[in-house]
Amino acid sequence: MLARETEPLFVADGVVRLGTELVNWYLVEDDGRVTILDAGAPAYRAQLDRGLALLGRGVGDVAAVLLTHGHGDHIGFAEPVRRELGIPVHVHRDDVKLTTTGKRDAKNEGSVLPYLRYPHAWKLVGHLATAGGVPKPVAEVTTFDDGDELDLPGRPRVVHTPGHTAGHASFYLESRGALVLGDALCSRNPLTGAIGPQLMPRAFNLSSGTTLDSLSKLERLDADVLLFGHGEPWREGAAEAVRRARATGVT
Repeated sequence: MLARETEPLFVADGVVRLGTELVNWYLVEDDGRVTILDAGAPAYRAQLDRGLALLGRGVGDVAAVLLTHGHGDHIGFAEPVRRELGIPVHVHRDDVKLTTTGKRDAKNEGSVLPYLRYPHAWKLVGHLATAGGVPKPVAEVTTFDDGDELDLPGRPRVVHTPGHTAGHASFYLESRGALVLGDALCSRNPLTGAIGPQLMPRAFNLSSGTTLDSLSKLERLDADVLLFGHGEPWREGAAEAVRRARATGVT
């Protein structure tokens, strides 16, 4: 897959990180039930059993897939596992079209071409091409809205953080001290390879300005660990992560 696979690792109470050095996804367990939080690339399905084993659970304990947004490196194996296990896939109502068809209502604000001078961009492109290719759209979804507290393991609270996509959502797992940010921020830029809390690159955002505005919803949340779709966990607080991202600006 042209990228080092991440060993399943506890990053918070009942929260396991999986994926590769380029793309993360997570499992959240509570009272014997497990939620798949984002679904990486299609080939990442093979990691599910190892993550469940770390939690002492099996595929029969998986209750749902919860998506931060509908991009291909986050819906990965969602549709195959939905069919296999007969479980719902949850996404914000503003990302339904993207998730179920793969089609966007608007173009991203920048081109990927200027980023191709970075070796890290080619590594990501090569990895996604060899990690199962284009994911299958999710045939059926269940929607949520900003502020909803979902009846899923960890009781995730939805924080609508548009800008990367129209329906991008972050999830506050208050009882676990964890904030799952998807692509509202990253701690390793997937195209440039730059390290530290920052916005996703312009080529991947509908609007970096809107993404910056969304950060105001996150900076006051009390979280011991911030979990990203790309990059290592952050343990210096949401306010400091947001401050650094604002200082860095558009990437």
